[in-house]
Amino acid sequence: MLNPDIQKILYKQEINRYALVTGVAKRARQIAYNAEEKDIILQEKPISIALQELIDDKYYIILPH
Repeated sequence: MLNPDIQKILYKQEINRYALVTGVAKRARQIAYNAEEKDIILQEKPISIALQELIDDKYYIILPH
């Protein structure tokens, strides 16, 4: 179970909480969809994988201007 420091993530990504939640949820849906398409059984929940990927800088959340 992940228990990251949200403030560090928000500062590092330069985003707000709403953007964090929607960005991670969108990535989690992509992970779940790809796993279903490829018949892969995930060991972790997609939201946990998406949050860990964000922490590891595997993707960034970009805000529209």
